[in-house]
Amino acid sequence: MKNIAEFKISLEKNEPDRNMSVQLLALWYDAKGDWHTAHNQVDHLGDVASARIHAYLHRKEGDIWNANYWYAKAGEKRPQLSLDQEWEELVKCFLS
Repeated sequence: MKNIAEFKISLEKNEPDRNMSVQLLALWYDAKGDWHTAHNQVDHLGDVASARIHAYLHRKEGDIWNANYWYAKAGEKRPQLSLDQEWEELVKCFLS
């Protein structure tokens, strides 16, 4: 996938593209409304990129304390964006 438009089109499919990174895969499942599968993609990983997705997912869940923990693990602070804006920024980041 080259851009966010292609990523969004992929959401019309029943299965994700198998060439996606684990971070994009988590964002794909999240956009499909499957928070638990999205979370399972990154929950066991310790890298900074996965921590960033993990943070977003806990923020979306409403667990702000846990989200802040994962933002810190990713070396960031919780953004002052809507969840939709944050999702889009993350997709763009991991597509590049």
